Amino acid sequence: MKISFVNGCFDVLHPGHIEMLKYARSSGDYLIVAIDSDRKVEEMKGPERPIFPQHDRALMLKAIRYVDVVHIFDTKTELEELLESIKPDTMVVGSDWKGKTVIGEQHTNKLMFFDRIGNYSTTNILEWKNYQK
Repeated sequence: MKISFVNGCFDVLHPGHIEMLKYARSSGDYLIVAIDSDRKVEEMKGPERPIFPQHDRALMLKAIRYVDVVHIFDTKTELEELLESIKPDTMVVGSDWKGKTVIGEQHTNKLMFFDRIGNYSTTNILEWKNYQK
């Protein structure tokens, strides 16, 4: 069985997230999604985030047919340890990470990049900037 892995905030789900999850699942038989804890999202995005608490985000992700399991992590160390224990066959990250260090990339056989779909981003949606239906 080939395991795929993806991680992120997944704060406000949008079509870009769904397409990324579909893409990640297409590279394996089993998709593991790791989401940032509420504390970590607030630290990265500011005091108004997350919009949905971690358990709601996990519940919504688990309901998507491409997702098999969801983990919540609170620190970079926890994410690294999770990847070390899973050792996924593929890890999918946004193409904005090309040329940058990706946490845990040494624990996967293949790092794959996903190009953003249109102008979809949680930040844009929340600010109603550059949002195209």
